[in-house]
Amino acid sequence: MDALVISNLRKEYGKQEAVKGISFSIPQGGFFGFLGPNGAGKTTTIKCIMGLLKFEGSIAVMGHDVVKEHTAVSRLIGFSSQEFDFDLFLSVEQTISYAAGFYGMKGKEVKKRTEELLQQFSLTEHRKKSIRALSGGMKRRLIIARGLVHRPKMLILDEPTAGVDVQLRRDLWEQLSALNKAGTTIILTTHYIEEAERLCDTIGIINKGKIIALDSKEKIMENLGSQTLHITTKEPVARGTLPDADCLVLYEGTKLTIKGKGIKKKAKGILSSLESKGIEVVEVDAKEESLESIFLRIVGEQQ
Repeated sequence: MDALVISNLRKEYGKQEAVKGISFSIPQGGFFGFLGPNGAGKTTTIKCIMGLLKFEGSIAVMGHDVVKEHTAVSRLIGFSSQEFDFDLFLSVEQTISYAAGFYGMKGKEVKKRTEELLQQFSLTEHRKKSIRALSGGMKRRLIIARGLVHRPKMLILDEPTAGVDVQLRRDLWEQLSALNKAGTTIILTTHYIEEAERLCDTIGIINKGKIIALDSKEKIMENLGSQTLHITTKEPVARGTLPDADCLVLYEGTKLTIKGKGIKKKAKGILSSLESKGIEVVEVDAKEESLESIFLRIVGEQQ
C-alpha cells in the first residue's frame, strides 16, 4: 500500500484552476521532493492532502480517504509550515506539550515525548524561553519538532530550512534523513534545489497546476538532463571522427567535448570507437547537468 495516492486532483479558486488534474503516488518510506515556482500549485496540493480544502478527484493517505476519514488522516500526518504560527505567549516546552494534548496524549506520555523532542532538536536548554525570545533557527527546529509530536507516519515539510544558516540547514538535513530511514514518509517543498537533490529519492515538478516531471531523482537527471563527456587524447582528433547523431561533438585538437542526453550510457561505445581508430585516450571526465539547471530549464520552457 502506498503512503499517498492522488488521482485526478483538481482545485479551482473562482475561475482560476490552481491544480489541473494531477495524479501521482508516493510509496511508504519515500522521500518526495515537490518542486515548482511560486504559484505553481504546491501549497494548494498540500492543503488538499491535509483535508483543508474542498477539491475534485481523490486523495488517500495510508489507504484512508482524506475526505471521508479526515480524523484518521489527521493523525497520520505531521506538518511543518513555512510560516511560524506559534502562540507567542507559550514557552518552547509548552508549545510541544500542548500539541501533544491535541492528539489525546496525556500525563507521562506527554512529558516523555516532549523530552525526546527537546533533546532531538537541541532545544533542551531553551525549554523555558518564550517563543518571542527564540532565533529564527530555533523557531524552525521547534516547528518541525511540534509536527512530529504524535509520531506521524507521514511528515509534510513546507520550506523547512527557509531563512536558516548553512550549518543548521545541514544539521536538519541529517535529522530528516535519519527520520526517513526510520520509516517516516516525507514530502518536502523547497526552493533550495540542492536540498531536494541531497535528500529526496523521488522528485515531482509542478508548474501552472500541472505535473511536468515525475520520477526518481536519478531518472529525471538521466532522461531530462544533458551530460558532457570530456576526452583528452594523445594525438589531435580530426573532425568527423565520431558520429554526432543526437549529440554535439566539439573538436579542439586533443580535446573532445561531447554533449547531449544519455552521453554517459554512450561513453563506452565512444571510447571503443576511438580505440578502434587507433586513437589513444589519455583522460576521460563525465559531468551531469545539475537538478537545479534541469528545473530552471524545463520550468522556463513552460512559460
